[in-house]
Amino acid sequence: MCRRRPSPGPVPAGCGTIGGMSSQPPASGPSDHGGDEPSYADRVYRSGSALAGGVLMLAVAVWLGGDAVLRGDGRVPVVSLAALLVAVPLIVAMTLRPAVYAGERRIRIRNPFRTVVAPWSAVETVRARYSTELVAQGRTYQMWSIPVSLRARSRAQRHNQRLASGESPRRGLFGVSAPSPDDYQERTAPADVAVRELRELAERHREEPEARGEVTTRWSWELLAPMAAGLVLLLILWITA
Repeated sequence: MCRRRPSPGPVPAGCGTIGGMSSQPPASGPSDHGGDEPSYADRVYRSGSALAGGVLMLAVAVWLGGDAVLRGDGRVPVVSLAALLVAVPLIVAMTLRPAVYAGERRIRIRNPFRTVVAPWSAVETVRARYSTELVAQGRTYQMWSIPVSLRARSRAQRHNQRLASGESPRRGLFGVSAPSPDDYQERTAPADVAVRELRELAERHREEPEARGEVTTRWSWELLAPMAAGLVLLLILWITA
């Protein structure tokens, strides 16, 4: 999923959708550069299926763990609490936290346990092989929130090959439904669409003075700390069992 963060100016109605990603038009208003160009809000890329799965897993973990903490006997409440200290941050890190924020000056990659901020001048390329990657200042950083689906890529390639050969595109179960006008357009896998958009942003803003700087990284201690505490508590409980 891709969306734009709120911007100071009004946002025109309507947005485009490609596969599992969507993008909104730029917000009107003065640019940060002092000119009359429109000011673009940050594009946000994240996986909708990961968000849904994370919320479901959190609900199950809190339900089961909370019940054990409140109603368990003996060491069960303490063990359950320690397990929750490990499980909840881990679920948040792997499902809810990953996101990519792309603005006019920089790209911010929020992975499960680390955040990478790279100004566009430092970005060498963005690519999608078996995973989406950003190459900046000689180092490679994965983007967890933009998963690469080889199945979606293969399906798009087969669709485009059918169009190129003059065959009618397939639609519906077993391809028996009548194709719509959109089915006669070439398709691109969602991850490849996101990579193309990020490359365009990098090319557009790489030479701007505001996009200069160094790549910075920060560990997600707000998630690592409770996980470490839970693991230590589980280890103590296991030793003293």
